[in-house]
Amino acid sequence: MDRKQNDMTPHDAAEALRWLSEMGADEIIGEAPVNRLAAPAAKPAPAAARAAPAPAAAPVVVVPGQSAVQFGSLQEIEAALASFDACPLKKTATSLCYADGNPEARVMLIGEAPGRDEDIQGKPFVGRSGQLLDRMLAAVGLSRTAQDRESAVFITNVIFWRPPGNRTPTDAETQMCLPFLIRTIELQKPDVIVCLGATPAQRLTGRTDGILKLRGKWVTANVSGRNIPLLPTLHPAYLLRQPAQKRLAWRDMLSLRQMLDAH
Repeated sequence: MDRKQNDMTPHDAAEALRWLSEMGADEIIGEAPVNRLAAPAAKPAPAAARAAPAPAAAPVVVVPGQSAVQFGSLQEIEAALASFDACPLKKTATSLCYADGNPEARVMLIGEAPGRDEDIQGKPFVGRSGQLLDRMLAAVGLSRTAQDRESAVFITNVIFWRPPGNRTPTDAETQMCLPFLIRTIELQKPDVIVCLGATPAQRLTGRTDGILKLRGKWVTANVSGRNIPLLPTLHPAYLLRQPAQKRLAWRDMLSLRQMLDAH
């Protein structure tokens, strides 16, 4: 009797899985499409809850590091970094990678350090992770190319030169760059900061927890006396390696959208 098309023996199934793995397949795709960008349906809240004010962002965290106060504009910071020789990463990197996006944006995104594509082009988040980031932002109505302040973002990193082999920056390297980042925040004056990954979240909150514990929780960062809502979230490069975690990043993007709409 002929075997049905899907009637596979355990051996045949194991061989098929092995072949798929060798071909690079690492995800199981369902037969029916799922819109994972759709916001989850909210359950109706009791009348008393609907009338209650939204909880305040907490707690306030004083950002460590000193400001490079002698610089009066973002252009001056970039020029100073171009001639800054104290950080050894500059000797091994191809390009300075300072910032991208609209300096007037309400939202500042802060990543860890440039990668290979960023090192070549001299702009943050232009490789595969940057392309994913652009799609994530577009899903909530934001873009690095937007001209209006409400829809724009400004993007920078904790480290402005690519570490060799994309390794994690050392404490000494981040401390060298931190004053430039703090001054960038002072001058750009964002309404909201989004930290992409553990390094910026830890540096700007003073916490040592991993990003999976930090993400999704709003805190208020005090930068030179100014309180700024700060949201840690997952780095797009991590999402490329762990696509199942995109659902968590989407929740964070929705939270960002809600924060912007409320203020």
